Amino acid sequence: MTPLKPVNSTDDLAINGAQPLFADPLHVGRPNIGDRPQFLRRTADLLDRRWLSNNGPLVQEFEYKIAAFLGTRHCIAMCNGTIALEIATRALDLKGEVIVPSYTFIATAHALQWQEITPVFADIDPCTHNLDPEAVRRMITPRTTGIIGVHLWGRAAPVAQLKAIANEYGLKLMYDASHGFACSHGGTMLGNFGDCEVFSFHATKFFNTFEGGAVVTNDDSLAEKVRLMRNFGFSGYDKVIYPGTNGKMTEIAAAMGLTNLEAIGDFMAINRRNYEIYREGVAGISGLSLLQYEQSEKNNFQYVVIELGPEFPVSRDDTVQTLHAENILARRYFWPGCHNMQPYQSRYPDAHLALDNTNLVAERVIVLPTGSTLGEQEILAILSVLRALAVGPNGKVTSAS
Repeated sequence: MTPLKPVNSTDDLAINGAQPLFADPLHVGRPNIGDRPQFLRRTADLLDRRWLSNNGPLVQEFEYKIAAFLGTRHCIAMCNGTIALEIATRALDLKGEVIVPSYTFIATAHALQWQEITPVFADIDPCTHNLDPEAVRRMITPRTTGIIGVHLWGRAAPVAQLKAIANEYGLKLMYDASHGFACSHGGTMLGNFGDCEVFSFHATKFFNTFEGGAVVTNDDSLAEKVRLMRNFGFSGYDKVIYPGTNGKMTEIAAAMGLTNLEAIGDFMAINRRNYEIYREGVAGISGLSLLQYEQSEKNNFQYVVIELGPEFPVSRDDTVQTLHAENILARRYFWPGCHNMQPYQSRYPDAHLALDNTNLVAERVIVLPTGSTLGEQEILAILSVLRALAVGPNGKVTSAS
């Protein structure tokens, strides 16, 4: 690799007129691709079969292997994670109001609103970034029918507390586990909690099927309902017994998923290596903290999340702008929060009053690039930019190259 420019002070930053660190953009998530010859063999086989969709053999194999990997009774593969959320909420007969975090990807809320279910935003724990159970309890009304927890950054939501609340009030409980594939809680793989859980296998996820998702559950009757709803309610060639839609995963997506599942250990090892380099580097930068993962649990280490404290001399948005000038495309996840996006901002203008922690975290978080396309040199260079900002215009930092 071509040596990267040294960043010894803020004078060396592209935002101040220097050349960018990277010629090509570094993204937060670049698609992982497993063994290419194996994928092409699967592709050739499915083309020879001319069975491209409609619950083909690769989708069936994918569902079986995902369920076995997670230790769940059922996996119902979908065309994407958003459709999976929508079908899961319908299968659970959610209506009225459903409590969700605002600090999540907008699809969590949209999947409800699209079905004329009102998402009610509850606050988060500022330490975990996951739902605060007491905040959930405060938002329950006679119209509440369910709770959707989110396993943010692959760290489990407070599953025991949310289950207790759901049981107390007779609510359905499901999880958006889009970040949580291959992660565990208490030694149990995510996918085994609540009435069901939903995964996303979008291209930017560390485990992808090009585009895809799944509903996983240990409830036999719920699984049967979800399968019917995924395929227009068909139970046979000419027999429709339930209202449904088209949520089917294609064979080519399943081929990608099976290939990537075989390489998932390698993907996770790379992510963890990158995370450890970041952790060591961030520890020496005043005003920054790196989100920690529970070492006793499995995690995919897909996200490198830093928070800027009030003592950091540069604002979060200026820090992101500085990184972007170096072609480091860091992201402000999940800013500004769903409650500050449309249509929710207009419909619930006072929602922010109950979301102090959400607002605080959303203003502090930056997600940094990682994944199989990054090595140690690139990560040390990213850290050198953050170190230069922390030291300020009058200081000098040690070069990362």
